[in-house]
Amino acid sequence: MSEEKKRTWHHKDLLDVDQLSTDDVGMIFEAARSLQDINSRPVKKVPTLRGRSVVLFFAEPSTRTKTSFDVAGKRLSADTFALAKSSSSLTKGETLKDTALTLQAMNPDAIVIRHWASGAAKFLAERLECSIINAGDGWHAHPTQALLDSFTLSQEWGSIDGIKGKTILILGDIAHSRVARSNVQLLTKLGAKVRLCAPRTLLPACVSDWPVTVHYDLDEAVQGVDAVMCLRLQLERQQAGLLPDLREYSVTFGLSPRHMEMAAQGARILHPGPINRGVEISSELADSAESLILDQVASGVAVRMALLYLYITCTECTQ
Repeated sequence: MSEEKKRTWHHKDLLDVDQLSTDDVGMIFEAARSLQDINSRPVKKVPTLRGRSVVLFFAEPSTRTKTSFDVAGKRLSADTFALAKSSSSLTKGETLKDTALTLQAMNPDAIVIRHWASGAAKFLAERLECSIINAGDGWHAHPTQALLDSFTLSQEWGSIDGIKGKTILILGDIAHSRVARSNVQLLTKLGAKVRLCAPRTLLPACVSDWPVTVHYDLDEAVQGVDAVMCLRLQLERQQAGLLPDLREYSVTFGLSPRHMEMAAQGARILHPGPINRGVEISSELADSAESLILDQVASGVAVRMALLYLYITCTECTQ
């Protein structure tokens, strides 16, 4: 990335995708593409962030996002330090503020946070000098997942402009999904037409205000779409009385090969994981040639490398 483009990056924190302009997203994707080659080299490491430190503060369980950020940091030669709720003083009653101030005293260059409370990332960003990257806060936002999802599609469709005009269906538990919220914002920002499909009990009350088309019938929703993004069915919702039994859900809202025959030719399938095979998506589709699920994992490392690079160096970039 040229010095001129570096100087245009002016963000301290990433809290949600609504902070980003289309030019910002394009710059992230450009950086991700340039860094992507590192992941296929025999020696998967460059000295870009040597001497920098990244704290991975995950107060909620995570496999993909946490590992992806850890790998991204290490491949840029940053020192990464993982902190989980079970190993932090949060279990002893320490407040988020005190935990944050303790971390700040260690002088990290960035903190990647996942937290069960919506707004936790913003809370830290307002109090700490280092960059804060939101890896998921409550039901509010998951900006890095949305960025990697759109990056995956941009790779598949040739460029970021390839997303414009495409129709993308988001299927499943929309109400409790921070992934859905951030994806709706980003995909519409990039010019896609977004459809949602879910049982009425799994749609947010404010969905009528979203820039989407809502469907309650999957056969109707999938007609002519260019991509389907399945969401993990949070099985605890069944115990909360928001669903009938899982079999009925899978029959009515589970994505199957029959549904993809109604989609546009060459339509692609995404899923942020973890997958409940046979519930929200059939195993046949998850493992099919149309599936971009593993591409999303690879894209996640590249996009998070780009984000760490841009946000850790943003102070220098704006000078």
